[in-house]
Amino acid sequence: MINKMRMQVRIAFAIAALTCLGPAQAFAHHSFSMFDNQKTLSIDGTVREFELVNPHGWLYVVVTDAQGKPVEWGIEMGGPGALGRSGWRADTVKPGDKISVHIHPLKDGTYGGQFMDAKLPDGRVIGGGDTGLPPAFR
Repeated sequence: MINKMRMQVRIAFAIAALTCLGPAQAFAHHSFSMFDNQKTLSIDGTVREFELVNPHGWLYVVVTDAQGKPVEWGIEMGGPGALGRSGWRADTVKPGDKISVHIHPLKDGTYGGQFMDAKLPDGRVIGGGDTGLPPAFR
């Protein structure tokens, strides 16, 4: 009888421990350590693609570099729910649209970053949803 109770306690403890690990893994997934949140860059370019997908949306913008060559920037955005609450829809931008975007750049210097806000072709400024930061254009 005592052995059975000990086994039940061990099983309950194991279940509790595994339950606590789930949120830790989710938090680790949402790390933004690859971005330099001490810097904000403004990039002007042409939308190549906008993906309103889980777990994060993506905006791909073609920018002309200092040598006059086109360079594609991959910009990570918030999740679809947060983006929707801040006004983003699947058709908010489309390929060929001219756009200005504020990002936190990647620390490694490659062409990418964390989305902050954007000035759309119609002049509206729209934020990134779950960044919690006000648009830098204001």
